[in-house]
Amino acid sequence: MKYFARFLMRLGGWKYVGHLPEVKKAVIISVPHTSNWDFVWGELAFLSQGIPAYILMKKEFFFFPLGAILRALRVIPVDRGNKENHLAEQLVREFKQRDTMYLCITPEGSRSRRKKWKKGFLVIAKAAGVPVYLGRIDYQTKTCQIGPLFHPTDDMEADMAYIMSTYHGVHAKHPERFSCGE
Repeated sequence: MKYFARFLMRLGGWKYVGHLPEVKKAVIISVPHTSNWDFVWGELAFLSQGIPAYILMKKEFFFFPLGAILRALRVIPVDRGNKENHLAEQLVREFKQRDTMYLCITPEGSRSRRKKWKKGFLVIAKAAGVPVYLGRIDYQTKTCQIGPLFHPTDDMEADMAYIMSTYHGVHAKHPERFSCGE
């Protein structure tokens, strides 16, 4: 699968740049998220490097036969309309039970333009005691990257401001839908 994913990335003109994760457990954020193609290139990047990342996706994509394929690719369905869903607590338990786990989250929470990103990834990382990799998908350079590593603090607002500031200059598939707080 690794070599097939590398072949598909090369065929599309894409490449993975940077280093592989150095820690065995982390939340990986994938920014920007303005197109369904972000999932395709991001997943191919993970597969091409042998990174066993779990990805969250809204449950509406889990219809036959796509649901079975997504589950095989470690995609976790999320019911975004269910406010009683304790997904963050479940994910923290998963981190604590596993020796290795990478969880990929799109903090924008939508392919639409958002001035504020969702903070759930920081809540999960802090509660699980794991760092966050600041991942990026850049359509101008056609590159996918994991890193740098960020350790959440007790000041979530400052953490978000810093994280969002690191994405200035990243080129989304649909730039009009991307905001990193400007």
